Amino acid sequence: MTDSAITRAFVLHPDLKSADRKRTAEHALAEGVALAAALPNLSVEGAEVVRLPRILPGTLFGTGKLEELKGRLKAAEVALVLIDGPVTPVQQRNLEKEWGVKVLDRTGLILEIFADRARTREGVLQVELAALSYQRTRLVRAWTHLERQRGGFGFVGGPGETQIEADRRAIDEQMVRLRRQLEKVVKTRELHRAARRRVPFPVVALVGYTNAGKSTLFNRMTGAEVLAKDMLFATLDPTMRGVVLPAGRKVILSDTVGFISDLPTQLVAAFRATLEEVLEADLILHVRDISHPETEAQAEDVAAILASLGVRREVPQLEVWNKIDLVAPEARAALEAQAARSETIFVASALTGEGLDGLLDAVNSHLDEERSERVFTLPFSDGRRRAWLHEEGVVTAEDQVEDGYRLTVNWTARQEKRFRDL
Repeated sequence: MTDSAITRAFVLHPDLKSADRKRTAEHALAEGVALAAALPNLSVEGAEVVRLPRILPGTLFGTGKLEELKGRLKAAEVALVLIDGPVTPVQQRNLEKEWGVKVLDRTGLILEIFADRARTREGVLQVELAALSYQRTRLVRAWTHLERQRGGFGFVGGPGETQIEADRRAIDEQMVRLRRQLEKVVKTRELHRAARRRVPFPVVALVGYTNAGKSTLFNRMTGAEVLAKDMLFATLDPTMRGVVLPAGRKVILSDTVGFISDLPTQLVAAFRATLEEVLEADLILHVRDISHPETEAQAEDVAAILASLGVRREVPQLEVWNKIDLVAPEARAALEAQAARSETIFVASALTGEGLDGLLDAVNSHLDEERSERVFTLPFSDGRRRAWLHEEGVVTAEDQVEDGYRLTVNWTARQEKRFRDL
């Protein structure tokens, strides 16, 4: 890579004094810098928290701060400013005009990273769809060359309207095409999932904040070579592998995209399908970077996203306090003592392998809900419960008899209880 291929960037984190926040501005800025570092060909030349008494609708920052930053950006020969927060189309346009550089907000940056990382057909389509949705909201930027020509207030009529409407229509048509393609891909994946349901192996899903060490843990548990780097969003597409636990049980392990606070709404919707693997799980391993100063806030974000996905409360979850090797001895002893008092918390290091034996034993015991086989008949009118049994993948045989469906099921006590409650 030559120096000419590298874009010099500067990261700004706007900190609104009145904001109610779980994280410190400094840690938020560090996450913004880590996001920037996740893009190849970007060189972060500087980063700063900008304290704001209020947000100005036109330029985000006040006049004095605009001038001060302009001088610093010019001195650092910066070509791209990454603003770690939301920026309206008008603010983006005005800042670019004022500073003479490209401006990207947090949503735009995350979209760039996702576009760089997506590998599977579905991942690529999801990113394109999210990018178009984002782009559609920013068509105001196409109006700059018409600013002095528009009539009225600039919102109705005027020579700019036709082009903007044409752009919007082109984007809408492309989004419809992408959604159709996605539907086909999702149907194919549903067939794969249905096939997996017929395999009597439980699914264990790794979830966690981005860069918590899920892929490193996945690699250590499976021997796979999944991209595992100290960067945000190293894994984007879900990866699944069969694993034989030390006790001899075979499970399917699923590595998922990392969660992040303030994930752009376009991406929450677009990647819901990718995260559906979690909905299929028999056991969830919530991997936490226990060495991170804001690990509690990150865990809250993960819990909120799992709840929004509709993860069933009865699916057991274990917490893996990862990166324990990075914790100072005194704090480490306290964490180990806390974990020892819990049946669902395990301290570990995916990098060194420490603590994984105990974790794997716990995975085995949590999945060791005895399965029992039962044979019964459901009346033809009970289609809903029959469909549920098939969705759960517990039906091993089915025959149509005179008074309904004769079913043979292999299920856990938990599944049987849920069936009774339907």
